[in-house]
Amino acid sequence: MMKFLMYLCFMMPLCFLKNMFWMVHMMLFFFMFLFMIVNLNLMNFCNLSYMLGCDLISFGLILLSIWICSLMIMASENLFKVGYYTNLFLMNILFLLIMLYLTFSSMNILMFYLFFEGSLIPTLILILGWGYQPERIQAGLYLLFYTLFVSLPLLMGLFFIYNDFNSMMMYMYKFYESNSLILYLSMIMAFFVKMPMYFVHLWLPKAHVEAPISGSMILAGVMLKLGGYGLLRVMIIFQNLTMKFGSFWVVISLLGGVYVSLKCFCQIDIKSLIAYSSVAHMGLVIGGIMTLNYWGIYGSYILMIGHGLCSSGMFCLSNINYERLSTRSLFMNKGMMNFMPSMSLWWFLFMIGNMAAPPSMNFFGEVELINSLVSWSWLTMIMLMMISFFSAGYSLYLFSYSQHGQYSMGLYSFYLGVSREYLLLFLHWFPLNIFILKFDYSMWI
Repeated sequence: MMKFLMYLCFMMPLCFLKNMFWMVHMMLFFFMFLFMIVNLNLMNFCNLSYMLGCDLISFGLILLSIWICSLMIMASENLFKVGYYTNLFLMNILFLLIMLYLTFSSMNILMFYLFFEGSLIPTLILILGWGYQPERIQAGLYLLFYTLFVSLPLLMGLFFIYNDFNSMMMYMYKFYESNSLILYLSMIMAFFVKMPMYFVHLWLPKAHVEAPISGSMILAGVMLKLGGYGLLRVMIIFQNLTMKFGSFWVVISLLGGVYVSLKCFCQIDIKSLIAYSSVAHMGLVIGGIMTLNYWGIYGSYILMIGHGLCSSGMFCLSNINYERLSTRSLFMNKGMMNFMPSMSLWWFLFMIGNMAAPPSMNFFGEVELINSLVSWSWLTMIMLMMISFFSAGYSLYLFSYSQHGQYSMGLYSFYLGVSREYLLLFLHWFPLNIFILKFDYSMWI
């Protein structure tokens, strides 16, 4: 794992050379395929070195991080054209990728915590430095304080476990069981806020609306998955407690998912609608993890990766419209089919991905999560039906509202999609839907 880290570190000086924007982008793609080929046959923890390692859960999420970071550079061509601190922007993305890579590959839980919190800094810089409105400062503070408020108890919890068990290696925690409710709450609340769970989700729509396209992509694509990854790693310590209190979290996440889905119908900002739909999907992931059964764990992993690609692609689409109309309001983004008929196809493809239609990964993930939750309690059927129905509803609402209807007479200049944008959308859509052909890769037993 150290060799890949060195690759990323030695890319840093490239950011400060002239005209290296697309070079860095190309090298990240190369890095992605390098990482994929080296780790192709992994089943258990492998590539162990310097407290870093990789198993199947880490592997998928590291690949997702590299892929989304390279696509972030591709989506931010506007910065390159204007020349708005491009070098610092590239540096920031590379630093963020290093943090995410180390978070997912750390086997020592204190190192995991360090990089988990460290990934917050470049995200904050992205929102504050390249965001659009002055409200980005408030959004940045929301993001910072929501996350920091619950991360101190997590640190205390880690110290307590080390004092009790004398080890911080994640792999050893299968031999450790805790029945302390305070420890349980202090460990998992940080991950719930990061996901985010309903009630502690208010930072997410604000951060998304104010962030630049690259910030939105990394937030939706990878940052929300840090919470799910952390839960998957620490749940092994709290199996008895989750048996007792899991129902509480499942009910909150499912009821929250229904309410947030209804809230999506009230949104007039495209980015805000996509952000709220993320909260609803992550509610299902929390519910699946809290059932503690095989289908739930596996389904949550698949849905996290699928949602990362789909949601990121939807933010790209909203940005493509924003670059042309300079507004994200649904009242102005009407009748787009008249101007960009081919882009309309991409809207349709991502919307059906968002409502979990086959053959997308979202579909498989949701089928498995529904399976897990219904086997846990048949009463969850009611809320699951509503979440599935409403997710189709708001996806269709967004598609039909933005693509059909009378276009605004205020539009005075317009241009069709360029090849870079179509490639960007294709690179989100292709892995999301082609994964069905090699599904046995993510099965671990």
